[in-house]
Amino acid sequence: MAVLQEKELARPVPLTAGADGVIRLTGTRVTLDTVVAAFEEGATPEEIAQQYPTLALADIYAVLGYYLRQRETVAAYLHERQEASAAVRSENEKCFPPTDIRKRLLARRKAVFH
Repeated sequence: MAVLQEKELARPVPLTAGADGVIRLTGTRVTLDTVVAAFEEGATPEEIAQQYPTLALADIYAVLGYYLRQRETVAAYLHERQEASAAVRSENEKCFPPTDIRKRLLARRKAVFH
């Protein structure tokens, strides 16, 4: 019978922070935000794996286990991400006001197709 090696018992959580500060599941483009949001909306790890085929089911379980043990830390990270996203959105809306966007898009479309 094989004995489990210590290195097999102490695998790191498969999360990697990119240069942009965004945490993704290692080796994928799927963010921690995405997995946590799906879980919080009631998706099971198996459903998350079906929705994101690049994710290994074992990695999803490991990440969700980390999330459940470190809720405050992950919540703080998610809050920072939401604030950064809101700041970018606000800056974009200053440069490109959303008012009358439908009119502008229809005018641009008309100009292209006529």
